[in-house]
This record gives sequence, C-alpha cells and structure tokens, in this order.
Amino acid sequence: MHNLKNKVAVITGGNGVLGGAIAKGLAQNGVRVGILGRSEDTVNERVDEIKEAGGEALALVADVLDEEKLVSAKEKIVREFGPVDILVNAAGGNMKGAVITPDQSIFDLNIDDLDKVGDLNFKGTVLPTLVFSKAMTEAGKGSIINISSMAAQRALTRVMGYAASKAAIDNFTKWLAVEMNSKYGDGIRVNAIAPGFFIGEQNRSLLLNDDGSLTSRGETIISQTPMKRFGKPEELQGVANWLASDESSFVTGTIIPVDGGFGAFSGV
Repeated sequence: MHNLKNKVAVITGGNGVLGGAIAKGLAQNGVRVGILGRSEDTVNERVDEIKEAGGEALALVADVLDEEKLVSAKEKIVREFGPVDILVNAAGGNMKGAVITPDQSIFDLNIDDLDKVGDLNFKGTVLPTLVFSKAMTEAGKGSIINISSMAAQRALTRVMGYAASKAAIDNFTKWLAVEMNSKYGDGIRVNAIAPGFFIGEQNRSLLLNDDGSLTSRGETIISQTPMKRFGKPEELQGVANWLASDESSFVTGTIIPVDGGFGAFSGV
C-alpha cells in the first residue's frame, strides 16, 4: 500500500477516461482528489463516483487554458482540502484539422487547429503546473505527473499535431524536473506516464467498429502490441500511485511507458 493517506491531488481532465481512472486509484489510497475539467456535469459525475466508493473528492470546474479559473480552483481546493501535494496533468486531446487522414496529405493541415491542439496539450499542462506547483516550491515537496503518449516517441500516422504536442510534454517533463531540483531542492519530482493504446471517448470510433470489432487501425495496433490487447484504464493506477508516493522519491525526469510492450516491439 502506498503511503498516500490525506495527501491532496488535483487531476486535470479527471472527468475523462484515463484521468478519471488515475483519480479513482489515488482516492482508493486515501488521497483527497480535486477533479478539474471544463464540463460541470462530467466533473460532478466523477466526484459522485469517488464519494460513493468511500473516497474524498471535490469538483473544480475550470478550463486548463484559463489562468483566472485555475487560480480560483487552486484557492477552492486549498480552502477545502489543504495544500496540493500531487498534480496530475491529464487534460488533453486532439482536433480534426491537426489529423492527416489516409486520403489527405500534410498540405491539408489546418494551422489554426494545430495551434489549438498544441495549446490544449502543451500549454494546458504548463499553465496548471505554474498555478498548482508554486506552493510545492514553497513547501519543498510535491509530485507532478504529466501524461505523455506513445505518439511522442514513435511516429504514428494521422495524429500529427497531437504527437508533436505530446513530444513537447516529454521535453517539458525532463526540463522541469531539472529546474525544480536545481532551484528548490530534492523534494519536488516531475515525471510522465506514456500510455499506449487505451479506448477512450476520443479514439473509440478510430479503433473499434460499432459492433465492437477492430477497425483496420485497431488491428494494426494490436498486431504491434506484444500483449495483443488494448490497455484498461485502471492499469494506469499502479504507476500513478507509485509516482505520487514517496516510494519513488529518487525518481524524476522519467517518462514511463504503460503500453503492453508497444514501444519495445520493432514490428519484426
């Protein structure tokens, strides 16, 4: 059991599939979790689920690109639960114009959409980090967990804007780990989790047909995954709990794949 009882965490995108699973895993270990997301309905749903399971949760309705709302969210959680010990940056996503489909080419890229994807994934991680980690630097302790992707490390067709912005997350994770330790001592750690392929709302139709069978892209992914299956959201919980706890006290600047072997396999 990780010693996380009564620690306080904020999970951006905690109303989503992967962020939600991480939030539940932390709550099961006694962490008081703030669920931060744009949609009041889904944020409240997640908070209710955690409370029904015996955990402590707080709704934080905010857009990760709205600094004012993030500051209000920080004030609310500090007031209700106390200083934030753990920040999980799980908010992110993709946009149609930054995807290059098989019948398109790079010249069909929509630059505005590319900007929006970059903002959502990269700036949407940097901004909450600025807001929620300031107090960590004053206390000299804290754990920041960013969410990368296999797309950051391997060239995946289609998801051009998403992949580039997740590669920026990898770089930022390493950079911030060095920055925090250089200036604020050894108590603040910054790491990232790089999920392989999980079924979420955003990619379901890309990977599965309506009848639950695999699309051709889904088949390609499974053929390149040694475990021959997609991940289950709760399979992110172990590594997130570990990174959030003092058990990983000498671990910083890492990007940990949770991918069923996808990143290790050459395809041969």
